[in-house]
Amino acid sequence: MEAQRRTKMRIAIIHPDLGIGGAERLIVDAAVELASHGHSVHIFTSHHDKNRCFEETLAGAFPVTVYGDFLPRHIFYRLHAVCAYLRCIFVTLCMLFMWPSFDVVLADQVSVVVPILKLKRSSKVVFYCHFPDLLLAKHTTILRRLYRKPIDLIEELTTGMADLILVNSKFTASTFAKTFKHLDARGVRPAVLYPAVNVDQFDEPHSSKLSFLSINRFERKKNIELAISAFAKLGTLEGGTLQDYNVADVSLVIAGGFDKRLRENVEYLEELKNLAEREGVSERVTFITSCSTLERNALLSQCLCVLYTPKDEHFGIVPLEAMAAYKPVIACNSGGPVETIKHGTTGFLCSPNSQEFSVAMAKLVQDPAMAARMGREARQHIVKSFSTKIFGQQLNQYIVDVARLKRD
Repeated sequence: MEAQRRTKMRIAIIHPDLGIGGAERLIVDAAVELASHGHSVHIFTSHHDKNRCFEETLAGAFPVTVYGDFLPRHIFYRLHAVCAYLRCIFVTLCMLFMWPSFDVVLADQVSVVVPILKLKRSSKVVFYCHFPDLLLAKHTTILRRLYRKPIDLIEELTTGMADLILVNSKFTASTFAKTFKHLDARGVRPAVLYPAVNVDQFDEPHSSKLSFLSINRFERKKNIELAISAFAKLGTLEGGTLQDYNVADVSLVIAGGFDKRLRENVEYLEELKNLAEREGVSERVTFITSCSTLERNALLSQCLCVLYTPKDEHFGIVPLEAMAAYKPVIACNSGGPVETIKHGTTGFLCSPNSQEFSVAMAKLVQDPAMAARMGREARQHIVKSFSTKIFGQQLNQYIVDVARLKRD
């Protein structure tokens, strides 16, 4: 540990778009923690909206430099991957030519920058794979498959060129092995570094409402309609589960990252509002777009429970934030949440259907004391295993070890 503290390095972080999603939360936490260990940290990105970003990027602990924001994000709502590659390549080239060498460069999401970074042999490259991009992209038509084929090949080839590969969960590590079969055959094994949450930002709530909270970006893959459908089923469950409660007093808040530049965000929000209308619960469902950290923390403090609806989510930072805020989580029993939520102790893991979600929600409405008890268990669980302090110590060790390879 003493040796770690004496090792001070220059670290660059390259991230495509420094918004307010889960990937961005991890990158910001990485920058904050590495800076707290005494390293000189600098983030490079193609977009950083000071009105829509995490507050830490404005606090001055590390600089954020933007290159290439003038480059298109898409061409007539197509070629998103190519545009993302071009933007990240531009950022990387600007960093290489306009700044002194860094000891370690941490990149994520877009692996095509890895071989470019390797041109400077004085730097070691760490690539954080949130999830293989080829599994996130659509391959629905012959034209799209032809378009994606070289991109998918490039992703595997360039990912394997990093000095160290990190992934966000055991689920992603197993998916990595199944997806990048050539890398797996070569013995390339990513290390697991769980994302984390700053537990100090959450105080123990003194009261809560009969309100459920969903926090996610307004993207269809987040399956937010599950929260609305499950909420609509409350009071109609067999056996009159909520017969002692006035269902009209129970509410649902749907909050999350919203970018009006993205057509999917705009369309999906409208679809969710229409669904709430059809289900007859629109008067009890509130939509909040792009709330600040303070607003999000206030929503967490006031709610009874958090609903996390994505299926096969690679990791999921929202359940960690919810549990750190003393709230149980109801989530799908697949992907990252299986590794972070203790079923029956810190929340419930359910099949991704409205019936099971609604039954779990009804249990907590019936017994708010149980919700509070599970919330306290959840807080202890996060402090022990998923705090930013633990994350920072583990990341710092990885960075020190990979830099030592350079010196050796």
